[in-house]
Amino acid sequence: MIAVPETFRQMPRWWHDRAGREWLDQLPTLVTELCRRWNLQVDGDPLHGSNVLVVPVRHDREVAVVRLSPPGDDVTEEAAALRWWAGRGTVRLFDLDVGSRAMLLERLSTSRSLQSEPLSDAVPAIAGLVRELAVPARPDTTSTAAVAAGQVATAEEHWRGLAGPTPRAQLDTAIQLADRLAHGQPDDLAVNGDLHCEQVLAADRAPWLVVDPVLLRGDPEYDFGRVLWSRLDELPTDAEVVALFDVFVQTARVPVERARSWVVVRSMAYLLWGLPRGLTWDPPKCRRLLDIFC
Repeated sequence: MIAVPETFRQMPRWWHDRAGREWLDQLPTLVTELCRRWNLQVDGDPLHGSNVLVVPVRHDREVAVVRLSPPGDDVTEEAAALRWWAGRGTVRLFDLDVGSRAMLLERLSTSRSLQSEPLSDAVPAIAGLVRELAVPARPDTTSTAAVAAGQVATAEEHWRGLAGPTPRAQLDTAIQLADRLAHGQPDDLAVNGDLHCEQVLAADRAPWLVVDPVLLRGDPEYDFGRVLWSRLDELPTDAEVVALFDVFVQTARVPVERARSWVVVRSMAYLLWGLPRGLTWDPPKCRRLLDIFC
């Protein structure tokens, strides 16, 4: 049986989550059962993030990982996204057990992600993946236009509820741009709606592959703002931010004005979402992006 890392048990997620703590106790037995069912052998010590356990495994000579999610997490949408992309720019899904919230996945690097690469290399890599993921979209997928329409409907109420955390002009600009994105003519392409460097890992069959994607339909440039705000402290000048934005647009081959609009809309949306939840790191970065791109 595996040993659940003590560092995983100490994650804040479990402090007030009785079902989660019970799941942690059940993990060794669950992994043993999955290995029996899928004919696997554990091939290394378990790894973890804040709420997911990853167990290296082997099937004959083939290596993989079992990824286990806690109670309350729905793995069906993520599995559907991975099946839609079928390994194009993403980790491959080999098998799924919905009841156990377990996925058998291609093994990628456990020690190297785009987060450890300089932004001068990471942004072109992200842009290349955006292009690779831009296959024809699944028709029933939520559209980026619908996301923009949601911002039009709710942004002012949230902004007022926070006593105006940005200049009024920035809110007005964000709402106007969201309205254009909601009613314009978006691309009808598959989009990863949760794009950032920590979820892009080095691999054997490709330099970089995406893990944990969220499948949307619409504009491939939708989530580049997240890439910027997640590493904005590495860019001391606004000119460096704009230069990286230009590299992304040129490499991903996306419309510059729509890309700029999405940076503004997503930055405002994340700012208004993060502040009432007590986030302290990202909201100031979102404010800086609004100052630059509004």
